[in-house]
Amino acid sequence: MAGRLEGKVALITGACSGIGLGSLELFVAEGARVVCADIQDGKGAALERRFEGRVRYAHCDVTEEAQIAAAVTEAQAAFGGLDVLFNNAGVADRMGHVASIDADTWDGLFAMLVRGPMLGMKHAVPLMQARGGGSIINTASVAALEAGWGPLAYSTAKAAVLHMSKVAAAQLARNRIRVNAICPGIIATSIMGASMGLSREAADKMAAHTAAVSPTLQPIARAGLPEDIAQAALYFASDASSFVTGTHLVVDGGATVGPTHSWNSKAPNPLAVLAPPKG
Repeated sequence: MAGRLEGKVALITGACSGIGLGSLELFVAEGARVVCADIQDGKGAALERRFEGRVRYAHCDVTEEAQIAAAVTEAQAAFGGLDVLFNNAGVADRMGHVASIDADTWDGLFAMLVRGPMLGMKHAVPLMQARGGGSIINTASVAALEAGWGPLAYSTAKAAVLHMSKVAAAQLARNRIRVNAICPGIIATSIMGASMGLSREAADKMAAHTAAVSPTLQPIARAGLPEDIAQAALYFASDASSFVTGTHLVVDGGATVGPTHSWNSKAPNPLAVLAPPKG
């Protein structure tokens, strides 16, 4: 039985670890050939060896347009075109109160999280048009939907990704190119450790701590895993979503369904203050 991505070529940014790696593994299992775009050259080379003939690594810092363009060109050179772009590369930030924000840090974050996906779309569209269409998937976040799930700059950038995806979807629909976004909740990856300035190895280990703690923060009492987001990306990448564009899918274990007391009877209920006094 053919895989759901049989015959398709995908490019995934940030594909050497976390959500990107989980998506790369699933895409290959479903028949795709994948360009792995990342800055972790050792891991990229290992993935090329592991999936010989199915994966091509391209060094790509998504804040550099020339490197994004080169990664897209690699899809054409190695596999003959491009059908799916998963703009996934990202980083969190530690910026706190609005009164203490550093402008350069803000600009750097937006360069990666918003400008990078925009440039990915820019360079991918001509190759997708040549193939008769395609699918673009952008990683947003539940932090784009409500306060409390991320710092100010990160949350604002991810909200921009959501709206950018909607506007791009409207522009590209007549070219048979769909654009959608995924909003992950708390996922056990190294992104938080990296944002704290930890080494890559230490950040990878921190993912285990995230996995242990996160089940207490959401209705579904298990850790969110890269594979959970990969399944959403697979849906958007495949023909199963051929009538879906300009929207987003929340994959968060129910974390945004409501306040904690709505799913945890032991949590304080703020509505209790509205109860009439006894006696």
